Amino acid sequence: MLDPRLFRTELDIVVPQLARRGFVFNRAAYSGLEARRKDIQVKTQDLQNERNSRSKAIGQAKAKGEDIAPLMAQVQHLGDQLKAAEAEWSDIQTEMAALMEGIPNILDPAVPDGKDEVANIEIHRWGGPPTFAFEPQDHVDLGAKLGMNFELGAKIAGSRFVVLTGVLARLQRALIQLMLDTHTSAHGYSEVYVPFLVNADSLRGTGQLPKFAADLFKTHGDPSLYLIPTAEVPVTNIVRDVIIDAKELPLKFACHSPCFRSEAGAYGRDVRGMIRQHQFEKIEIVQIVKPEESAQAHEELTRHAETILEKLELPYRRMLLCAGDTGFSASKTYDLEVWLPGQNAYREISSCSNFKDFQARRLQARWRNPDTGKPELVHTLNGSGLAVGRTLIAIMENYQQTDGLIRIPTALQPYLGGLKTIG
Repeated sequence: MLDPRLFRTELDIVVPQLARRGFVFNRAAYSGLEARRKDIQVKTQDLQNERNSRSKAIGQAKAKGEDIAPLMAQVQHLGDQLKAAEAEWSDIQTEMAALMEGIPNILDPAVPDGKDEVANIEIHRWGGPPTFAFEPQDHVDLGAKLGMNFELGAKIAGSRFVVLTGVLARLQRALIQLMLDTHTSAHGYSEVYVPFLVNADSLRGTGQLPKFAADLFKTHGDPSLYLIPTAEVPVTNIVRDVIIDAKELPLKFACHSPCFRSEAGAYGRDVRGMIRQHQFEKIEIVQIVKPEESAQAHEELTRHAETILEKLELPYRRMLLCAGDTGFSASKTYDLEVWLPGQNAYREISSCSNFKDFQARRLQARWRNPDTGKPELVHTLNGSGLAVGRTLIAIMENYQQTDGLIRIPTALQPYLGGLKTIG
């Protein structure tokens, strides 16, 4: 959530910034609420002052032995008016909060203009697409003989689910271990295990609610909970309503979890294979930092995700997302896109974002600045390090051979007992 003071003091600056995203700010609704807020605030203060004055007069009249009944009636009437004013104030605050919750983050100045992914900017590439002496297959055809079963997934749950058996299930587990080991041992993240079900407050804190309710799976138990769309939600909520000691920053967490997404509005997209599933595995890396350190932390976190791709010798490119393609809560985002020979295209495998204080304001996640002694909002960042399923299919497609076998990347072989090929 943005600082409400920006709208009171810098509205003419904020509105054009939001327009870069294609977001049309409702000036009329905001101005009407703000006018009502100011009026009721003045009215409430006047009523409080008047009631205090009358209460003092009661004490004085009582000391003089005067009849205080008329004054008591006036105070009672003022009390009723004050209750009504406070109720109206609460309603206005609720309406204002709902308006603010629907407003996206302000974009970083480095984010380029543009409506969609066409305007994203390539920052750099690593490696190059492999060449084959044959027509490369995609992961669906390659996986059919290795234990990638979409029909079984559909029988058990429905479309956009898969069952992995045998060597592919083992390969996925090895990838998870490699990623966690790298982020904890080489990059300094603390591994955490978190709930895979969260409450609505946690989703509001990171910005998934209320805007993206349709993308979530919700339970019907008591209490009603949500399956996590990403470990970003529970991990970032570790610092909700917390004031962090400056000496503890930065906080760096790595978490493996399943992710659950309804993919509302994505029907007809990526229907073949494991690209877009309702359930998938991911390693999430999260950083909580001082505001002045978040720009550098964003570069560092993105490099940590890139390191996994380089360990696995998978060609990729880093893309800076344009204004129209940057997520609701993010101020700046890099996407890492891995090369998939089966699609003859680069596809997203990690999204690394700096949210600045947008999530922290919702979460009331703060640190105590030793220079002032006062609590201030932290900055939050996260990224996929990496999406495990997409890494699996990238290995299958990039490492396929003429003889039908699939080579195992050197860095992954120790996690598979020295296995060099599958097929």
